[in-house]
Amino acid sequence: METVKGGNPLEAMRWQQEQIKTSDGKQGMLTQEDFFALLTQELANQDPTKPADNNEMISQMTAFSTTDGVSQLNDSFGSFASSMTSSQALQASSLVGRSVLVNESVFGKADGESVKGKIQTDTAATNVHIGVYDMNNVLIQNVPVGDVKAGGSAFTWNGDKTDGTQAPEGAYYFKVAGLVNGEAQELQAMTYRKVDSVTLAGAGGNILLNLNGGSNMALSDVVEVSEG
Repeated sequence: METVKGGNPLEAMRWQQEQIKTSDGKQGMLTQEDFFALLTQELANQDPTKPADNNEMISQMTAFSTTDGVSQLNDSFGSFASSMTSSQALQASSLVGRSVLVNESVFGKADGESVKGKIQTDTAATNVHIGVYDMNNVLIQNVPVGDVKAGGSAFTWNGDKTDGTQAPEGAYYFKVAGLVNGEAQELQAMTYRKVDSVTLAGAGGNILLNLNGGSNMALSDVVEVSEG
């Protein structure tokens, strides 16, 4: 009778779990080595009476080279886009604490703070006045500007109301009117808003600047940057 020596005889009969290979993410992709191996086999097994057409072989090689080049170009663009996003994030973070020009007339005001803005007009205007209103549409201050030239004309509201006292902290808006070619017309008012923080992954993946007063804007919408 044969004797089994050493260990449990059932160990040899135990089911050996098959090792499953993990995917390297390249399954189904034809590499350059695969292409030339197939081309070599095609040439080795061709019918001597009907050799492969040179133009067809060149066409195949050109098609593969083009496909491989497009794939490499896509990889390069992916790296470029990632680099641009990092650059924009660094640029946006440097704006925290600074003021940016916003293409809107609504703004938030802190206690004792003056507010800067810009009048934008395509043609010269005369007898220009800036009305400062609270969010209840109550006139807080009326600032005479006089004549402005075509383009952008900067202005500053010192924060005072019509009675000379300082307007409280809160949200306000500018309304600019003047005479253009002798006719009354409302002019575009833009305001400088301080950047409180930056959101690096906002809606749609955009970099957003969080402004004082609670609103935000995309970095690409910045018209101008000011020191204060």
